[in-house]
Amino acid sequence: MAKYESSVKQLYYPQSAVYAKLSDLSNLETIRDRFNDPAVQQQLVASGQVPADKIEQIKEKLQTAQFTTDSVSVNVDMIGEIAINIINREPEKCIKYQASKSPVPVTLWIQVLPTSDTTSKMRVTLEAELNFFIKQMIGNKLKDGIEKFADMLAMIPYN
Repeated sequence: MAKYESSVKQLYYPQSAVYAKLSDLSNLETIRDRFNDPAVQQQLVASGQVPADKIEQIKEKLQTAQFTTDSVSVNVDMIGEIAINIINREPEKCIKYQASKSPVPVTLWIQVLPTSDTTSKMRVTLEAELNFFIKQMIGNKLKDGIEKFADMLAMIPYN
């Protein structure tokens, strides 16, 4: 089992607001709306979070994504549809997700802790069942991907 963790991200929103948004996956539909904003696209490219040549590809994927309260599904080239489902909610502290229809068993969780009444911090962890060769091939990409995912979550307005 391979485990990848993001760095801790400081959020300028209370723990309760962050948890409320992330524990209902239909709320993440705002990502699609924000990503369609050219100013947000420029910010993502300028910060190095998304390569300029990947903007259109990500935009297309987000257009086909389907969001419900408990799941998000997206079509992935050469794999097909992959869904992420919430499997456990620990109110205001942690949300645990699991991939279904994935070629590799994957579990992801987001921990949210208060730093004050109006701020919080977040960490994203991914655990995947990877054999040695796959881990060597994509381990660094998964680490980078989790960090970028956490950065993206840190940019969401939670109010």
